[in-house]
Amino acid sequence: MNTRKDRYSEKILRTPPSPIRKFFDLIIGRDDIISLGVGEPDFSTPWIMREEAFYHLEQGHTSYTSNWGLLELRQEIAQYLEKYSLSYDPTSEILVTIGVSEAIDAVLRSILNPGDEVIVAEPCYVSYQPLVELCDVTLVRLDTAPDDFIARAAAIEKLITPKTKALMLCSPSNPTGRMIPKDELEKIAEVVKKHKLWVLSDEVYCELIYDDRKHVSIGSLPGMKDYTIVLNGFSKAFAMTGWRIGYFACPAELMVQVHKLHQYSTICAPIMSQYAAIEGLRNGAAEVEKMRVSYQQRRNLMIKAFNGMGIPVAEPEGAFYVFPDIRKTGLSSDEFATKFINEYKVAVVPGNAFGAGAEGFVRCCYATEIGKLKEALRRFALMIEGKPLDL
Repeated sequence: MNTRKDRYSEKILRTPPSPIRKFFDLIIGRDDIISLGVGEPDFSTPWIMREEAFYHLEQGHTSYTSNWGLLELRQEIAQYLEKYSLSYDPTSEILVTIGVSEAIDAVLRSILNPGDEVIVAEPCYVSYQPLVELCDVTLVRLDTAPDDFIARAAAIEKLITPKTKALMLCSPSNPTGRMIPKDELEKIAEVVKKHKLWVLSDEVYCELIYDDRKHVSIGSLPGMKDYTIVLNGFSKAFAMTGWRIGYFACPAELMVQVHKLHQYSTICAPIMSQYAAIEGLRNGAAEVEKMRVSYQQRRNLMIKAFNGMGIPVAEPEGAFYVFPDIRKTGLSSDEFATKFINEYKVAVVPGNAFGAGAEGFVRCCYATEIGKLKEALRRFALMIEGKPLDL
């Protein structure tokens, strides 16, 4: 086999594999590992949505859809977004994609030119940084750890230069579960408008919010529609990770450009997934609420357990992750995660996978059956205390 490196893209050679998938691959086919690693609901997709997909399969609805996605779905998405004071035309400002990840990639490639700079609030989902760097632009890291994992307007503005083109935010956050408060979003919005930046606002966890809090989209704030790309999907709230169905909304002028890339790269999202998503938006709210309540109970269990161990952790307002500080162990994030899976049979993701500022933390996903969560927490305590696993 010819192994000359000049046969490959230099950019892709520099791009590391996903650290999340590394730990996921370690647990495939193993029933002796408790996984708190992969950010995936432990619920199946609600039956009403699966049944809708079955119906359309039986009817032979297996063709391409419009590149935009089914108009019926885009209309439902537009109506859903109104819940968060977002107004988008389903015919020209909403595009259905193969998950949120495709949407992020397509948007970045449509707005960036070599030499641009993109500010990414870290810690963040592991795809943000590689997708930015694959666009031949400069990644500017905003470390939110000193601000209790909340992106702050003042910190953002300090990083802005004449080359800054975009800002990437996720609220509620993966991996911390933290939400940017409305008053801070308002300050960020003023910075964005002042410098005429694009904001990529990942809101895929907006339905999974706790303690009677309300999600606020930065795109709903005065004057922000012209600067915001709202990213969302069905994987998390509707437990549809394997269906690969997402969407984004943005001004029509930008959408014309992104739509071209989407046409050439993916054509359209799977039609069965689209029909299931329509049913979810119409009749799935009660099922989403059941899952949300369950996640809140599990979050409370996790926070109480970590507090009992003396492990510092910022209480997440949303999503289904906690991000405990494990620096008291004297181990790096990688060392901790590796030891935890090898000696205690529990998988977590090292914090530095989400940004350099998150070294000393690990991400624990609590979208896991509660009995397994309790056992994982017992093993976490054993590791903190330096005691061996006692199965």
